[in-house]
Amino acid sequence: MSRRIIPLLAALLLAFPAFAQAPFRAEREVRLLCGFAPGGTCDILARLLAEQLTPVLGQRVVVENRTGATGLIAAEAVARGNPDGHLVFVVPMNLPAVMPVTPGLRIPFDVDRDITPIASIANVYNMLVVSPNGPLRSVADVVAAARANPGRLSYASTGNGSSQHLAGAMFQRAAGVEMLHVPFRGGAPAILEITAGRVDMMFGNMPEFLGQIRDGGLRPLAYGAARPSPLMPDLPLIAATLPGFEVRSWFGVAGPGGMSEQVLQSWEIALRQVAEHPDFRRRMAENAMEIIFDGPAGFRRLIQEDRARWADVIRAANIRAD
Repeated sequence: MSRRIIPLLAALLLAFPAFAQAPFRAEREVRLLCGFAPGGTCDILARLLAEQLTPVLGQRVVVENRTGATGLIAAEAVARGNPDGHLVFVVPMNLPAVMPVTPGLRIPFDVDRDITPIASIANVYNMLVVSPNGPLRSVADVVAAARANPGRLSYASTGNGSSQHLAGAMFQRAAGVEMLHVPFRGGAPAILEITAGRVDMMFGNMPEFLGQIRDGGLRPLAYGAARPSPLMPDLPLIAATLPGFEVRSWFGVAGPGGMSEQVLQSWEIALRQVAEHPDFRRRMAENAMEIIFDGPAGFRRLIQEDRARWADVIRAANIRAD
């Protein structure tokens, strides 16, 4: 037995005596799936987790990017997978909390039955960015321009029902304006169009904009949280102009449906150990990700709460996937 896994097993036996009967032990390589392309928030988080989980589990944790269908390709692979603990994925908020309540969207599996929530991990707040050469300099400018030209001011997203689309819908509802939604097949082409000035703006996850902001390709306009960003403390809040506006996008770890209680508890303990590690916490902060660790029960509550919240936004904006 690998020496690295002995401390974890000892902790499991002390915390859960039932583990003495059939504890989960990684016996081979562990696969951690990510449903999005390298460089995005999901991918960054997956690689940080894999690096920290490898010594905890005593086996190599490999990140696999299974892109397509807004994360559904990776999710379906996990839903059809073996629930023995050697296959998990980084689950974005969109999958369990938004997709099930989006009209016109066909999910090829039962989200609540075929996916096992293990733990919530990270929270990422929304940021509004614009072209660096455009005339928009504040949230007030955006609202004024949208009111002066209904339906002409454009905002990009990665598709109908995506978190960027929903954030734009929330903004329009809060400001009482009408804007033009322009969906793209991914964040990279959307950002390129904003940089070129062909699309006016985008609401999205802060980590995905940091490189372009540093290089001058995007101008950060405002932050979609209730408090300032630790990385950009001087960036205004959208809520300063539109009180109560707050958009978060969280990520967790989930496995196939039917995971045993022993496997589930073992994974919870391993992820808790990672979440408490100083190096992991430091690197998460550097990438504008807030740690929101909670176990299976708390994660399920979070899913249900946000499912109800986004269902209301989707109904009000008459959003459909088709």
